[in-house]
Amino acid sequence: MAQEIELKFIVEKDSVDALRQHLHQLTGEHHEPVQLLNIYYETPDNWLRRHDMGLRIRGASGRYEMTMKIAGRVVGGLHQRPEYNIDISKPELELDRFPAEVWPEGELPSTLAQQVQPLFSTDFWREKWLVNEGKSRIEIALDLGEVKAGEFQEPICELELELLEGDADDVLKLARKLVNQSGLRQGSLSKAARGYHLAAGNAPRALKPTTILRVAPKASVEQGLEASLELALSQWQYHEELWSRGVKGAKGHVLAAIGLVRHTLALFGGIVPRKASAHLRDLLTQTEAVMLSDVSAQTAIYSPQTATAKLALTEFLVSHGWRSFLDAKAQAKIAESFKRFADTHLSRHAAELKTTFAYPLGDQYGDQLPRLARNIDSILLLAGAYDDAKAQAWLDNWQGLKHAIETRQHIEIEHFRNEAISQDPFWLHSGKR
Repeated sequence: MAQEIELKFIVEKDSVDALRQHLHQLTGEHHEPVQLLNIYYETPDNWLRRHDMGLRIRGASGRYEMTMKIAGRVVGGLHQRPEYNIDISKPELELDRFPAEVWPEGELPSTLAQQVQPLFSTDFWREKWLVNEGKSRIEIALDLGEVKAGEFQEPICELELELLEGDADDVLKLARKLVNQSGLRQGSLSKAARGYHLAAGNAPRALKPTTILRVAPKASVEQGLEASLELALSQWQYHEELWSRGVKGAKGHVLAAIGLVRHTLALFGGIVPRKASAHLRDLLTQTEAVMLSDVSAQTAIYSPQTATAKLALTEFLVSHGWRSFLDAKAQAKIAESFKRFADTHLSRHAAELKTTFAYPLGDQYGDQLPRLARNIDSILLLAGAYDDAKAQAWLDNWQGLKHAIETRQHIEIEHFRNEAISQDPFWLHSGKR
């Protein structure tokens, strides 16, 4: 088994030549393009997908390799997951050659070999550069081609940084050197993910409002912080992909996701000092300025500012960039129960909302939209320890008020305001339970 650690970027097609020249200057270890043909397999009931497993056969220069990737972690395009690679003599599956540890129940399911069938394929040319960064050896791969599923297909234009040996931090260090030029967009949507979407009929990708964050029942405050930032980054990545495809409203969701990053840092600001995230927040400000300017979606998405900010957030998460700024007292607090932290802060945010909207505000509701949005975001991050239906019902009134203010529906504003300020809390330690 190998532990695959790689960072993926989508490359703007008009920037490929400039990127290639930049990579040539970076290192002299260059390998000419090689064609890679990949077939991905699945069962009719998506057994592999449901178990977060990916199965493929790759062919190159007359040689074949069977690969199984199993559940791992993906943060902002940085993939860390185990994979098993087995050389095979011909492009036919030999599932019994995978070790028992691959399978969820410790053994190959008896009927799986008969059920799996080709689902989609990728056909691309891979050009490689080998780089020494820090104490690590890293492969840079430029992939150009397409992914196909039935009548549907999508272009592949990607850059992957894969750690061959050494430390994952060096992958991020190398990436910082690459994102200074335009044309790169850190993306978490893998070739396989796009193939599955095409195979499922290539339905239009829909906007996804932020939902209540679920965390492990006994999560620490630090785990709550990580989960909150990962949710914000995931929302950013997802809607940036939609924005690049011209989906109406996606830009607003990207900006909202960046706002969610800021709100997360503020929410945990009583433990994590502002200086821990000062550089990240500066980069977010620069990115917002680009996105709110008159440039096109493609210019904003593939700008060095956007790429640098997203990479900084990824690195902040992966390296736990806040830890070195914590004193002994903060270290103790961040190790405490996220549930207790959530209870306390839910009460504070509810009190702030009720105070702000205790009385009609006339023409001044718009002035309170940033405060309302910030509190709604915080509650979405904190409410996951409680019953989803009750928490969402409580949130619905505040979200309804926000929508009514944004759309200037004066009658609806007062309806939702009255409903919101009069509802009982759904959490413990609220003073009413």
